[in-house]
Amino acid sequence: MGADETPATRIAASFRDMIAGFRCAGTGRLVKAGVSMTHMHVMWLLQHHGDLTMSHLADLMDVSFSNATGIVDRMEERGLIERVRVPDDRRIVLVRIGARGFEALDAVEAIKQDRLGAILGHLDREQLERVAGALDDLRGAVAAELGPDFGTGHDHVHEPRTEGRT
Repeated sequence: MGADETPATRIAASFRDMIAGFRCAGTGRLVKAGVSMTHMHVMWLLQHHGDLTMSHLADLMDVSFSNATGIVDRMEERGLIERVRVPDDRRIVLVRIGARGFEALDAVEAIKQDRLGAILGHLDREQLERVAGALDDLRGAVAAELGPDFGTGHDHVHEPRTEGRT
């Protein structure tokens, strides 16, 4: 450990590296299949926030409305997302994850879960218990810092919508 390297900086660096590795493992195949990292980002935003207006999506992406429209156009052509009009106010158009988008998200999650299972398979029972305890401690610290409801809503899965489809 370097002179200025604390346990907290080592932990932060380890999390950053592991998350980057999971992200790469989970998305590499999709990028080869024509699903870009930008498309994944949009789908992760929709998965987290639910259906969004184009202006709200553009704000979350920190891009212009016209740039977001171009991205959504390409994603809609590939079936990754779909645009739907709000029945009560047909002027409002929402963007939501489409059938191929759910397939892409499921594929990324399956790859990450398989990789995590393989990684944890390298640890013995005692090591797994230590990791589980440390994660419990970390979860408690997250709740103390961000509030006990921080994780609420982050572990949900949006089911594909089938109304209007044959």
